[in-house]
Amino acid sequence: MYDEEDLAEIREAREEWEAETRDPALDAHGERKERFATVSNLEIEDLYTPEDVADVDYDEDIGFPGEEPYTRGPYPTMYRGRTWTMRQFAGFGTAEETNERFHYLIENGQTGLSTAFDMPSLMGKDSDDPLSDGEVGKEGVAVDTLRDMEILFDGIDVGDVSTSFTINPSAPVIFAMYVALADQQGVPREQLRGTFQNDMLKEFIAQKEWVIPPEPSLDLVTDTVEFAIDQTPGIYPISVSGYHIREAGSTAVQELAFTLADGFAYVEDARERGLDVDEVAPQLSFFFNSHNSIFEEVAKFRAARRVYARIMDEWYGAEAEAAKRLKFHTQTAGQSLTAQQPLNNIVRVTIQALAGVLGGTQSLHTNSFDEALALPGEEAVRVALRTQQIIAEESGAADSVDPLAGSFMVESLTDQVAERTMDYLEELRGMGDGSVRDGVLAGIEQGFFHREIQEASYEYQERVEEGEEVVVGVNKYAVDEDPDTDLLHVDEETQERQLDRLAEVKAERDDDAVEAALAELDEAIEHDENVMPVLVDAVKTYATMGEIMDVFERHYGAYREKIGLAS
Repeated sequence: MYDEEDLAEIREAREEWEAETRDPALDAHGERKERFATVSNLEIEDLYTPEDVADVDYDEDIGFPGEEPYTRGPYPTMYRGRTWTMRQFAGFGTAEETNERFHYLIENGQTGLSTAFDMPSLMGKDSDDPLSDGEVGKEGVAVDTLRDMEILFDGIDVGDVSTSFTINPSAPVIFAMYVALADQQGVPREQLRGTFQNDMLKEFIAQKEWVIPPEPSLDLVTDTVEFAIDQTPGIYPISVSGYHIREAGSTAVQELAFTLADGFAYVEDARERGLDVDEVAPQLSFFFNSHNSIFEEVAKFRAARRVYARIMDEWYGAEAEAAKRLKFHTQTAGQSLTAQQPLNNIVRVTIQALAGVLGGTQSLHTNSFDEALALPGEEAVRVALRTQQIIAEESGAADSVDPLAGSFMVESLTDQVAERTMDYLEELRGMGDGSVRDGVLAGIEQGFFHREIQEASYEYQERVEEGEEVVVGVNKYAVDEDPDTDLLHVDEETQERQLDRLAEVKAERDDDAVEAALAELDEAIEHDENVMPVLVDAVKTYATMGEIMDVFERHYGAYREKIGLAS
């Protein structure tokens, strides 16, 4: 962006500044740390100048909002048109309790729903399964049958709300229930809006919730993509998730690289099935973490759009603008929350949320300050939502598109993150002999991702323990205190109420219809057909989550990783 003559003058002026202004100040006072770095340990220079962005080509690397390479945002007006979707995670106990929280959030100005499920539902187990005992409704809402989904959205028109579902191995079943609910409410399927996480590759890389092996899991994900293109174009059937990769201890670069790799793997798998890249890519959503290093996070989000647009164009021949335009949801960093001095978490969340906004996110979840202690209570949820509203309405951060563009520091970090991300993507592509999908599957099989994340996590924790990385209230400014915070407690009778409802549904339903629907599912899997239409029919008979997932398990068996994964 600068010619050589200008750069030479700037270089000379900097050297003069260093000798005459900076160095005497350093001799007199020094700096408060020997080395400055981001949370991911990218070194931060004391000063950035045009020299640091000398190789940046404005048109090719930055451009304009709504145009390739989308570094400055996927849409031309961004938040000047409308603000991001404000989502707060909700889900605990029974469907009735979560339905109450949904209505509470809507009344307080939330613009999108986000659903958390309990561990049995996440793992495709019914509440009456022996393995579910003690876990029903504890981490999220229990959903066993379509009856629970009906109650969960009681009084809510699914045609009028965008809903996110954080669920993976059993996501196709929940997807089928949502479609069946829309059919019940008389809402056209094409009117549905929302997102299913449904990112099984990330599960094998980081979160470690799975029911069947990687390749059939990938095949099932592609079923949902194919179904969404045909039936529910307003639904994102996959939210390719870097959030959990980051929560597992990765760096920002690893989060971005591994997440994009997973996204490209889904694209390749869909193409192999015969789907067109320009149809598939617009159905993908992405989900990133936003951590404490505000400029690193902004750079990560900007680099994500640039790298994605280029690869979709150059590697996959995407032509439609929507196929090259990366859109993403952001959640503030749960890993960063501390049980010590929990009110400090409000500040952390605010910084992280601001980074998401400055980085151009399409929707945002702000964690509640009490989440290191328990499921979020109503007051904490309201503060988290108000944090977003204050950023949107009072800070001015949403008034200009990509306001940090042109910052020597931000542009330099964006380039650095993009380059390191490409290095990882090329390495994975090489591991798959030219296929990112095969490289990701090989990386899972060989433990590549686990080793990379574990090393980064260990290095970060070592810096915390040595005091190089400060965590306020934990390794610095700690005080002896008993947090006086009202915590949400799940009623011990929740499990009993859920079991009663499940028993009631089983007693009332047509068992012959259930058996026939499950037999159809078995046949669809056997003949390698898309299972989604059959799943919709099955849930309408009130077949349970566990009964449906048992059919898949019988076909594929429980997965046991050969290297590095727990059984």
